[in-house]
Amino acid sequence: MAPYERFEAFQLCHQLALAVYRETAAFPKHEQYGLFAQARRAAFSAPAQYRRRFRRFLDIALGSLAELGYAIRFAHELGFLDSDHRAALDEAHTRASKATWVLYASMTGK
Repeated sequence: MAPYERFEAFQLCHQLALAVYRETAAFPKHEQYGLFAQARRAAFSAPAQYRRRFRRFLDIALGSLAELGYAIRFAHELGFLDSDHRAALDEAHTRASKATWVLYASMTGK
């Protein structure tokens, strides 16, 4: 196990990325290069950044999580996610975002 994998923030971001990939599989094919790809890119970016410089990673991960939050809302409002799936993704997103913010705050003294 890589050292960064012990952090709860990484584990929650990883679980969120897996959930987003599963949910976007049901999106319409015409969104393959639009919202489908953007949501997956943002979801994958948060846990993938752990390999880079750690504080810089946290900045990027928080930005990716903010982007993903909007992508989830947008997909729901377009009818690509039903309310139950949106709620599950929102919950995972909130947990991953909070854990990443706590880690960021502990590293930066904010």
